[in-house]
Amino acid sequence: YVAAVYEHESILSPNPTALVDRQSALELMGRNLDIYEEQVVAAARQGAQIIVFPEDGIHGFNFTRSSIYPYLDFVLHSHSVEWNPCREPYLFNDTEVLQRLSCMALKNKIFLVANLGTKQPCEHTDPHCPSDGRYQFNTNVAFNDDGMLVATYRKHNLYFEYAFDTPPEPDYKLFDTPFAGKFGMFTCFDILFFEPAVNLIRQYNLKQVVYPTAWMNQLPLLSAVEFQQAFATAFNINILAANIHHPTLGMTGSGIYTPVKSYIYHNMEGSGGKLIVAEIPVITTDYKTNLEKTLSRASEKGNEQLPPLFYAEMMYDNFTFVPVWGEKGEVQVCANTLCCYLNYRRALLTDELYALGVFDGLHTVHGTYYVQACALVKCGGLSFSTCGQEVTDATALIDFQLWGNLSTPYIFPLLLTSGITLDFADHMGWKNSHYFMSKNRTSSGLLTAALYGRWYEKD
Repeated sequence: YVAAVYEHESILSPNPTALVDRQSALELMGRNLDIYEEQVVAAARQGAQIIVFPEDGIHGFNFTRSSIYPYLDFVLHSHSVEWNPCREPYLFNDTEVLQRLSCMALKNKIFLVANLGTKQPCEHTDPHCPSDGRYQFNTNVAFNDDGMLVATYRKHNLYFEYAFDTPPEPDYKLFDTPFAGKFGMFTCFDILFFEPAVNLIRQYNLKQVVYPTAWMNQLPLLSAVEFQQAFATAFNINILAANIHHPTLGMTGSGIYTPVKSYIYHNMEGSGGKLIVAEIPVITTDYKTNLEKTLSRASEKGNEQLPPLFYAEMMYDNFTFVPVWGEKGEVQVCANTLCCYLNYRRALLTDELYALGVFDGLHTVHGTYYVQACALVKCGGLSFSTCGQEVTDATALIDFQLWGNLSTPYIFPLLLTSGITLDFADHMGWKNSHYFMSKNRTSSGLLTAALYGRWYEKD
């Protein structure tokens, strides 16, 4: 099927904390919706059957609970009512944004997914009801090619979003398409947690996911395109991911991902939005990893000088590292119960320092979640203290096998190359209670090769 995602440089309110009236809010959102409309037309012209827009793309961000209120549309989250906002605009008040999105889908005969702020009055008898008598949700909406509202999803894992409420229960939201079957949806930070993202995919055996996000890149392990691809690979699904474009805030990185190919956009230089359109296969069967290649175990050579262990901060976590020196070799490094092993050969010796790092613990900055990671990274400079820094360019081409005795089945294979480009592992999977990933010769200089494990039960 043909899919489109749009990385949008949203027009932002100059003062998001100021209180404005509904009319001014609609005016600002209208300017963003005008751009959406142009992109829907362009995508439909290229044969797209579905288009996805980013999180916060219509209203922007950094609001307070009260300053965002005029920007919120009313959405009924129950599925008892079939509603086509374009054809029946009079059914509910305060639905101008939904009406416009619905009409774009209808006019262009395309499935459309967008993110907006929504409100829902609640009774004080409801124990969860906020004191101002209303819920405010960060919401994804999906329309079919007739403009019908077919799914609404309320973001569950809020990322310092004080204007919004967490829904009382996680939403598991799907919608059906004639061209690719069922799609599931979740938003941004949700991708790092079991609920509802992983549970949704597992329960409904989903193969297609739409993913609006407003993601701030963090190297070396959580750049947007790097993690989006790893997620598609780990769960063997297609992901249509649309991010916001605000490089000054570290926001860029969108793509259309299959388990074996990615169409991405990552641009920290230029301004303006970017439409990606790609034809991708509907996944029906599971790709099986080829495990024929045997893994050589790092042999214990008693008399050899072992490289020194050192500690450095990476992604706000204290990693234990060992340097990866010379043209080839085998190294290992352990922390808690996790041991990571690397077998490597460099095509050409460059004056770049690489290190193999391990972390097995609770990550506590900008969110709390348990991580088990084995990561081969290029360091920022030649001293140990630069390992774990954000690096965007590298020249070393490395053949490697990386493996570890991870305790969780949820492992995201990260493979990032020079200039924030992506590569795919040749082989990966479980062998003898170790998870491994191998690659012969990366397409360009290696930045990061990592097994990023999420141990959800220990959050």
